Amino acid sequence: MYLKRIAKYIINKIVTPIVYKIWYKYFRFKYYVWLNPKLSQISIDEFHKLYYNHSKRTWQNTYWFGIRTEKCPLDMWIYQEIIFEVKPDIIIECGTLNGGSALFLASICDLINNGKVITIDINSPGNKPSHSRIEYLLGSSTSSEIIEKIKSRIKKEDKIMVILDSDHTKKYVLNELNIYSKLVSKGSYLIVEDTNINGNPVFPKFGDGSKEAVQEFLLLDKNFIIDRTKEKFYLTFNPTGYLKRIS
Repeated sequence: MYLKRIAKYIINKIVTPIVYKIWYKYFRFKYYVWLNPKLSQISIDEFHKLYYNHSKRTWQNTYWFGIRTEKCPLDMWIYQEIIFEVKPDIIIECGTLNGGSALFLASICDLINNGKVITIDINSPGNKPSHSRIEYLLGSSTSSEIIEKIKSRIKKEDKIMVILDSDHTKKYVLNELNIYSKLVSKGSYLIVEDTNINGNPVFPKFGDGSKEAVQEFLLLDKNFIIDRTKEKFYLTFNPTGYLKRIS
């Protein structure tokens, strides 16, 4: 009887608290995620908001060779994987801004020794980076003049990749999708950026934007699928925005 009391005391007062502390510190979160997968997405979304909302510290403070890119580095890593995989001859970028992303894309093209970047914006960036693989076009990405200039630079055998990062309103992005989808090569990508806005999960007051444009576009165009494998790092500014042409 006396030994049972000692054993019970040791279990209740010593062993159990130690086991609980170990479980709480090392396994509690994994256990809850296993029971409720939605908790994992909540955690991802909360970090996404933290990263996005502290833009001056994070994505607006991201540079490539001294030129601001204003992109999520995890997405930029995915871009280089796509470029290596597809080896596009021409990358069309709608939205130049500072020219940092164009310089990044051109640098990756240097590494694979193939490809050039045509980047379009209604504003000319000050001190835009100079690179032999970059061509700057000044104008609206949806204007007939710009479209004709782009088409004149494309050869029949060229592999084309497109990145949409200009006006993020649904109407404008949908127009871009309808125009540039026709230029993307089979097996290549049409990337729609900033599908995270309008509460997906950031900037909830933006209104219908890039993601809503993608949703409407895919209802009618069956040549593209959403490639979720390009969201493998969990944090992406382009959720459902990596569109792969399959036919």
